[in-house]
Amino acid sequence: MPNSNQTGMTHTVVDGYFKFLKFLIAFCLLAMVILVFGNVFLRYAFNTGITVSEELSRWFFVWMTFIGALIGLREHSHLGVDSFVNRLTPRGRRTCLVLAQSLMIYCSWLLLRGSWDQTLINIEVEAPSSGMSVAYVYGIGVFFAANAILILVFDLYRAVSGKLSDAELVMVKESEENVHGDPQDTAAAKH
Repeated sequence: MPNSNQTGMTHTVVDGYFKFLKFLIAFCLLAMVILVFGNVFLRYAFNTGITVSEELSRWFFVWMTFIGALIGLREHSHLGVDSFVNRLTPRGRRTCLVLAQSLMIYCSWLLLRGSWDQTLINIEVEAPSSGMSVAYVYGIGVFFAANAILILVFDLYRAVSGKLSDAELVMVKESEENVHGDPQDTAAAKH
């Protein structure tokens, strides 16, 4: 059984990793802005442009989207409909959560396997503008799915082992207004 120092250090490492991912999102957004704005400016001011601007900004957008979805998965901030699950008993909520987590693990496994195959198939294919391997685009599916499986397995373990409180058994938010709020606020607002 791990002691509290190991658990605290694990949480620190995981939190640091997700802060790094948030930094990557900010970097992707900044790079997109610079590439697109720079390209527009160069086209109007000097009748020239950055050849790889459109291609790289599209790749940064794809990576930013997948990394953001990963952070949303960890923070349970994805929107969903919880009206049915909220009417269940805690045991029913736990059963639904275990079923949902299991299905998401399976879907993530399919995404991992398919993205891995596409990455290998396209490793020699060069993008038209940059000449970079197209595998970088498909590689984000591998990155996302591998990380998502770890998050989902951890949440499934917590659900099966009874380490989740009754309020944590609903892992979606019904409204954008309450994404960072207390789950009890959503229930109170409905009544």
